[in-house]
Amino acid sequence: MGMIVLFLMPNQIYIIKPSKFPRALLEIPRPPKELYIEGTIPDESYIFLTVVGSRKFSTYGKEVCEKLISGLQGEKVAIVSGLALGIDTIAHKSALDAGLKTVAVPGSGLDRKVLHPHTNKSLADEIVRCGGALLSELEPLQPAGIHTFPERNRIMAGLAKAILVIEAQERSGTIITARLATEYNRDLLAVPGSIMSLNSRGTNRLIKNGATPISSCDDLREALGLITKNNGKNLDLRELSVNEIKILELLSIEALTKDDLIRESEISTSEINVILSMMEIKGLIKELGGKIQRNT
Repeated sequence: MGMIVLFLMPNQIYIIKPSKFPRALLEIPRPPKELYIEGTIPDESYIFLTVVGSRKFSTYGKEVCEKLISGLQGEKVAIVSGLALGIDTIAHKSALDAGLKTVAVPGSGLDRKVLHPHTNKSLADEIVRCGGALLSELEPLQPAGIHTFPERNRIMAGLAKAILVIEAQERSGTIITARLATEYNRDLLAVPGSIMSLNSRGTNRLIKNGATPISSCDDLREALGLITKNNGKNLDLRELSVNEIKILELLSIEALTKDDLIRESEISTSEINVILSMMEIKGLIKELGGKIQRNT
């Protein structure tokens, strides 16, 4: 990755232009004009998972965050979060404990004189030391402000393949990031919680509105495309229709949009909607990021 280097001691902060951004970040409506970076951004072979949640987390939220991220140990997954107190901090620390790369996008510049929050300076140092990165579109000495956090949220959402919401109240910055996930056509994942908990009202509503519920490590791994299931059974082609087999053959090469499947299979729109629904119920396929892929 070609970069212009600024020696802002004691830390080395680099500037990269859009031509060197992770490709996913260029897909958002207003990509940054440049990014200040300390450390190394994981390459395109990694799956970027943005993890967000409440600053005032519960014991349940902490344990869930730690368990889900530890379940990704050994995978090429990079955990993205905002370095804030609460679930963000837990996500970064859990990633480091699991040996995963992690990327922090604070709501401030990267110079330690202004880095927000000040209490996470040592965590920021550890993220860089362990091969991760700090990112900001703000100049290194610009402090955090009310307006800087929504702006950094779009970067967190833009980087990700999927956004995982651990805990969130109904009105919060976390919900803003979740909304951006849907606007950017990212996979939105949410951890269900007690109907008695204020911190679960936001996540439960996200699930009600279509977010994928994540109740286990396997759920998360499947949502990221790391494992596939077929209702615990081996696939028997004799049980499938001619059109189902045709669709599976097309998807064996690569994931396709519904429009691509209609064109390639020459199956009518009304018919393919029924077929795809039945195939999803059977566990043969799944839809991620607007594309349909095999689940076997």
